[in-house]
Amino acid sequence: MADRPAKGAVPSPNIWQHTATYEIENRAADPDGRLWAALEERATWRDRTVLDLGCGTGFHLPAFAATAARVVGVEPHPGLARLAGRRTRSCANVDVVVGTAQEIPLPDASVDVVHVRWAYFFGPGCEPGLRELDRVVRRGGTALVIDNDGARSTFGAWFRRGYPHLPPPAEVERFWSRHGWTRTPVDMGWRFESRADLEAVVRIELTREVADEVLATHTGLEVDYAVNLWSRSY
Repeated sequence: MADRPAKGAVPSPNIWQHTATYEIENRAADPDGRLWAALEERATWRDRTVLDLGCGTGFHLPAFAATAARVVGVEPHPGLARLAGRRTRSCANVDVVVGTAQEIPLPDASVDVVHVRWAYFFGPGCEPGLRELDRVVRRGGTALVIDNDGARSTFGAWFRRGYPHLPPPAEVERFWSRHGWTRTPVDMGWRFESRADLEAVVRIELTREVADEVLATHTGLEVDYAVNLWSRSY
């Protein structure tokens, strides 16, 4: 996609470069609904305003729209935002706008629940986005941030091999805890319909060398994948 992303956006090497394959990844994630159940335990969005920050192609917007009063998807890549708009054109309570976590294009105290799935990703360095959450979330609202748990699971081990330059998991956890967030570990999992789908997704998430190594030893269509759900009440 040739669209110029919003100022300050950090390029995403998976969904920005491989949008169709990332759609396969979204369908494979959380096959038993464990992560979704954890979200519902931490917050309710029924009849409330939801912000999906870094919504990508809008994969999760319809699920929120089914019970929320209003849903706003914010996405820094205009091409992905258009896809999200097309995906939700039959949802009268959904709006999709271009923007970043550092400058959310919404008024102060205008949302009740924020859903962020891998958009903050690594903890340290996302402080500007956290300050924006302080601004846009109403009193009594909740923010939910889903991040990889590099300390656990098969994918966690792959992730550490693929991104050795990133802060270690313990440092990331300390970061979120210092900022007042609560950790809920979730064994989410991946389950694919075919080996070709699994291999395609692994190759957009890891370097070629690491992907070749892990795929040579991993069998089957499922991957043990643990995440951290970080939540904060306002």
